[in-house]
Amino acid sequence: MKFTLITALAATAQAHSIFQKLSVNGVEQAQLAGLRAPSQPNPVYNVNDQQLACGIRGTQSNQIINVKAGDKIGAWWGHVIGGQQWPNDPDHPIAASHKGPISTYMAKVDNAASASPNGLKWFKIHEDGLNTQTGKWGVDNMIANKGWSYANIPQCLAPGQYLLRQELLALHSAYSSQGAQFYQSCAQLNVSGGGTFVPSQTVSIPGAYAQNDPGVLIQIWVNSIPDNGKKPYVVPGPRPMTCPA
Repeated sequence: MKFTLITALAATAQAHSIFQKLSVNGVEQAQLAGLRAPSQPNPVYNVNDQQLACGIRGTQSNQIINVKAGDKIGAWWGHVIGGQQWPNDPDHPIAASHKGPISTYMAKVDNAASASPNGLKWFKIHEDGLNTQTGKWGVDNMIANKGWSYANIPQCLAPGQYLLRQELLALHSAYSSQGAQFYQSCAQLNVSGGGTFVPSQTVSIPGAYAQNDPGVLIQIWVNSIPDNGKKPYVVPGPRPMTCPA
């Protein structure tokens, strides 16, 4: 790699992020309400780390957010808790160098406020990967949306309590083992309405990824541009669920 690239990566090594606020159909919830979120913006590097589920342990709300099947859920990311680390923070919501996909998962639980995040059956409801036409990643879209990334609760989903997990996977240093950076928090939801569908095709987290998966161990820099050469990129994990016909 060129010296300019190495310099850029070193300069943004600490430009991390935290998913720290929810919105439901555009209505923002209070800061950290209904969330299990890290208190500091450092990632998980080891795909077998138990903290891959809901992030490095920090704060946990006792609130459960009521939503309906079909609702549009927003996840707001910020450089540190509260957003900017200082006025005009160039790395809020995250450094622009931290290219990669954003994935949203859910898992059914008995009590969203107290359920352990480990040992659950997770299913993906949305992913925003690489647009091979523009070279833009899910992270680019989140930055353009001023820190917001969105996913819809599936219309067919059975009512009940769920954890919703949004994961930002930064790939700027993923060319070496454990160079990929996983950022995630979990929201505590009570889902009403909808149908009777509970996905049977699920994964464990950790367990869904291997350290050498092609979407985890990857060189996205081609000619000093982090667009994977505009070649197709498969987001790690399962494909998002679809409702039965």
